[in-house]
Amino acid sequence: MIKPRTPPGVMELLPRDQIAFQQMLDTIRRNFERFGFLPIETPVFELSEVLLTKSGGETERQVYFVQSTGALANAAESGGATPEMALRFDLTVPLARYVAEHEHELSFPFRRYQMQRVYRGERAQRGRFREFYQCDIDVIGKDALSVRYDAELPAVIFAVFSELAIGKFTIQLNNRRLMRGYFESLGVADAALQMAVLREVDKLDKRGADHVRETLTGEGFGLSGEVVEKILGFVQIRSTGHADALARLDALGQGGEDLNLGVAELRQVLEAVKALGVPETHYALNFSIARGLDYYTGTVYETLLDDYPQIGSICSGGRYENLASHYTKSRLPGVGISIGLTRLFWQLREAGLVDTAESCVQVLVSQMDEARLPAYLAIASELRAGGLNTEVQLEPRKLARQFQYADRAGIRFVVIVGEDEEARGVVSVKDLRRAEQFEVARGDLARTLKVELEQARAMGAASDPAS
Repeated sequence: MIKPRTPPGVMELLPRDQIAFQQMLDTIRRNFERFGFLPIETPVFELSEVLLTKSGGETERQVYFVQSTGALANAAESGGATPEMALRFDLTVPLARYVAEHEHELSFPFRRYQMQRVYRGERAQRGRFREFYQCDIDVIGKDALSVRYDAELPAVIFAVFSELAIGKFTIQLNNRRLMRGYFESLGVADAALQMAVLREVDKLDKRGADHVRETLTGEGFGLSGEVVEKILGFVQIRSTGHADALARLDALGQGGEDLNLGVAELRQVLEAVKALGVPETHYALNFSIARGLDYYTGTVYETLLDDYPQIGSICSGGRYENLASHYTKSRLPGVGISIGLTRLFWQLREAGLVDTAESCVQVLVSQMDEARLPAYLAIASELRAGGLNTEVQLEPRKLARQFQYADRAGIRFVVIVGEDEEARGVVSVKDLRRAEQFEVARGDLARTLKVELEQARAMGAASDPAS
């Protein structure tokens, strides 16, 4: 007999945790659509030559390649070759292929959201997954894209995490062009060296100033101690409000073209973020944020839970100049963010910030007398027509065991109809949450239970702490 076990690196949930996860997905989707983003899906696998075009060796080592014995056999029989395919490792490369392929069928700026699983050959460990959901939005322009779109994404982030109600959060912003301009003012002008420095200072909050200082002054960088101290002073700048953020930009003064343009872009983003209604307590400058990926060119974002910084960024992204340069001659600049929902859900659950959800089944119609089963089925049909998710107890059981089943399954209401209730035209309802039982006229059952559920939702929303 084979022992049942899940493969390493996957998150498999019990139903009520799966419901909680699904509710988070629904909340994210609802807010993406509220801001005018359109859904797309791409295949779980792509042609390897497409998927790995802009990937280095490190990425390729994490890719799952697809081998179909059926496809290989068919190709051998026909004397041809089957193209090599691989599972997608993010949603950005498939998006680049999608936009390039459908460029002449899309309206620009193209606003898309995508919520699908991706696959990486990570070393299996707690909180790191080989299969996980990413929830992405991007705005892609044709030839040009206003920096105003960079400001819209923090408004989306604010809407999503406010509704998720997982605690106070701060959207931290920076600009890669500004950082490169500042480095250039210190004599760090080589583009490759600038990118290497960007990657190191991005580790500041995780590894500390001493580690970054030692790396930048050491072999491979060789920067002077004076330059490194200025870099460290710069990247430790944080703002504490909207006016303070603008003042810190002013304090940078005038410099080269990149520095001036980066400051102007970040100022425009901050002003638009405020105009979009994001409270200034929920966004701030953080000059250490660079994002590790080389293709970011302007605004970059990371979002942190204030009381749980150890969780790391719960939503990140940024601006890039040409999404699909490997697939089309058209210039397609864009800006996007990504929520790694599987890892986020796992971390929130570990921190006790996500409760097990109630069942998506709201009502159980119990069986008191097998001879009355047709009546129970009719009641269930009426409840479903009234908008209530309803299960019927189809096999004879003691009533106590039916209550126990409903309680363990997270079903709130149990409907009870015996000979006495049927004679009086009423039904009894056991509310397991309140441990109360009441009677209601048969014709009013669906309406009464819907009112009870709506009142409970309203009370739950009112009791949630403000994000």
